[in-house]
Amino acid sequence: MLSLTAPTGPLSVLCLGAHPDDIEIGCGGTLLTLARRPEVSVAGIVLTGTDERRAEAGAALSRFVPGATVETFGLRDGRLPSDWDAAKDIMEEAATRHAPDLVLAPRVDDAHQDHRVVGGLASTVWRNALVLHYEIVKWDGDLTTPNHYVALSAETADAKVRLLDESYPSQLGRDWWDHEAFTGLLRLRGIECKAPYAEGFHSRKVLVDFGPPSSSGTEGV
Repeated sequence: MLSLTAPTGPLSVLCLGAHPDDIEIGCGGTLLTLARRPEVSVAGIVLTGTDERRAEAGAALSRFVPGATVETFGLRDGRLPSDWDAAKDIMEEAATRHAPDLVLAPRVDDAHQDHRVVGGLASTVWRNALVLHYEIVKWDGDLTTPNHYVALSAETADAKVRLLDESYPSQLGRDWWDHEAFTGLLRLRGIECKAPYAEGFHSRKVLVDFGPPSSSGTEGV
């Protein structure tokens, strides 16, 4: 398996969520990994949620990446297809302030309609960024095989699940909010990429840069 390494130097990351907790469930382990880089900036945008849930989201991201900022909006939960214009306006305005290297967003084929709206808009608003679409386990049974993975240590996987509980107490007790479910998916993705644990992502378009062309005159040989 070929391992691709992100370049050194500053890295700007934008996380998109339809709902509070989407970002941390989908890519919390990746964010904990990114937080260890010396020059990383992380911002988040969450489109729906009650006041209580928005308050949780407003504090959650910085637990995963110290210094991260997040903007929350009060669009209607479960109604983003009807609120598409408003969602598009929010993201287009954000694009005037954020030019990220990496965008983390929901899958474009997610069974939840709100996730699909956010995932679909991500690559049209931020055309010059690498867009990785995270997955969220749910009762719909919509998981498919990822084509990109971020390997996680056992310590990082444990920290992700612990921080989810600390960040979103309103969700404790829900039948889908389950340590075994969260950790089990991380372990399954780890098996698929020969790592202890991992988060899986989907990407529709990736530019692979192998460096400048050779000057030896062998191009096309």
